[in-house]
Amino acid sequence: MAAESEGTPCWADGTFGDLEGAKRFYGELLGWSYADSMPEYGGYTQAYVDGKAVAALSPPMPGQEAPSAWCLYLATPDAAATAGKIREHGGQVLVEPMQVGDFGTMVLGLDPGGTPFGVWQAGSHEGFGARTVPGAYSWAEAYTREPEKADAFFSAVFGYGVKHLEDDAIDFSLYDLGADPVLGRMKMTRDFPPQVPAHMNVYFTVADCDAAVEKAKSLGAEVRFGPMTIPYGRFASLTDPQGAVFSVIDSTTTAGEMPKISKVS
Repeated sequence: MAAESEGTPCWADGTFGDLEGAKRFYGELLGWSYADSMPEYGGYTQAYVDGKAVAALSPPMPGQEAPSAWCLYLATPDAAATAGKIREHGGQVLVEPMQVGDFGTMVLGLDPGGTPFGVWQAGSHEGFGARTVPGAYSWAEAYTREPEKADAFFSAVFGYGVKHLEDDAIDFSLYDLGADPVLGRMKMTRDFPPQVPAHMNVYFTVADCDAAVEKAKSLGAEVRFGPMTIPYGRFASLTDPQGAVFSVIDSTTTAGEMPKISKVS
């Protein structure tokens, strides 16, 4: 598998105070199996579906008190150059380019509205081994209270084209790299409590959204939204037992007409 094009979501990992609890929850919900934890990388543990890498789980870094959360990584051919562009366009670099053995080089950053994201320059680890099959990554959206800043920032740093949904009910953009969209951007409305920060909402594929939601609830998750069927699939957003936000989607179950989309840049 070749390294992904710049700006393509290429990996997702979650940081959890209770690593074993997270492994049980996502293993039962999404059918993940796990490699041995890597103590040389702080207990980082890769998850697999049918032998293909789909995500990773890890405990917080020593001294880190951040809440449990998922992080989405965007591909880059040059992590140091991307870190420079993050600063140049009003973002923050939280973790400077850091080589992770021969796996690759990572950066952690924030957009100008505070949405956290990762950057990954592939080495031996090129990213997702599978997508859009049950248990694997499907899609992601940047949830922000400052949508104009997000659109300008991500298009400047990663070269995205920006298209906007013509829908009075939501403020939603699609980011593309010249073909199909690779990432969404949603404006957080007053429906979101002030204490909920900007975040990347990572979607995992499931065969049956309703069954997955019931399973997640039985494992201690809370439903934030849905299940709901839209032209892109039947999905629901959840908070796992440790407070991390994520979504599940069955993209084979759809309803309604595709929305009109207008090009912004």
